[in-house]
Amino acid sequence: MTTTLTPTTPTVTAVTAAGIRDLPAHPSLRETWSQSLSMAWRATKKMRRNPEQWFDVTLQPLLFTAMFAYIFGGAISGSVQDYLPILIPGILAQTALTASMATGVQLREDMDKGVFDRFKSLPIARIAPLVGPAIADLLRYGTAATLTIFTGFLMGYRPGGGVAGVFGGWLMTVIAGWSLAWIFTWFGTVARSAQAVQGISMMIMFPLTFLSNAFVPADTLPSWLQTFVRLNPVSHVVTAVRTMMAGGGVTTEVAWALGGCFAVVAVFLPLAVRSYSRKM
Repeated sequence: MTTTLTPTTPTVTAVTAAGIRDLPAHPSLRETWSQSLSMAWRATKKMRRNPEQWFDVTLQPLLFTAMFAYIFGGAISGSVQDYLPILIPGILAQTALTASMATGVQLREDMDKGVFDRFKSLPIARIAPLVGPAIADLLRYGTAATLTIFTGFLMGYRPGGGVAGVFGGWLMTVIAGWSLAWIFTWFGTVARSAQAVQGISMMIMFPLTFLSNAFVPADTLPSWLQTFVRLNPVSHVVTAVRTMMAGGGVTTEVAWALGGCFAVVAVFLPLAVRSYSRKM
């Protein structure tokens, strides 16, 4: 006589809309995606009820584009019109970085308020509370990129890449912002306060932005600084956006930029999830 043991799937008892049920302890990929979308909807509703979260992606692109163009345009390129093809891709990268920085700050604030303490009692994937807000933030990156390009148009910027080039630059900006946000998300899980996250993020954001080719040609910088500028991932993103919007098409710089974005996500997404799970 032989006895066959059927392996059982670990479950947890949870209160759901359908009553008390036994749910899988480890959600499937489909369930994880559904839970992440639910968290994204929660984050979107939070943005709608807190309009100040949109200031950095609505007012800042308008202010920085006009300010940098009129202050530095004549000194760097001889005129505002000649400086706009250099400036607009740089402002796109800067606004994407600023918007992604807010992701870590908001995450830390939610954790400090005890919001995430409620999530640990739910049978959901540990990655869902992190991926959900990241998905919702795509709206912020898209808004920032759209307003920056629109402001450039009003100031006389006419990209040679046409609609396809502009869309390619816009899409690259959104991808870069979403990817870099995982760095700041990780900061949000390891720092002790939202103020600490903001301080650390500012120290990262400013070198990445200003020690790049975002606002000045790299060959005008000292030789020792040019090496860092060429290795800076923001420089690759700016060059890729600048090339596509100028009509250069998809070049190796686009591949380098996408590869850098993928590398950032591959490193910092697991770090963020691991740190967040330990705190849960």
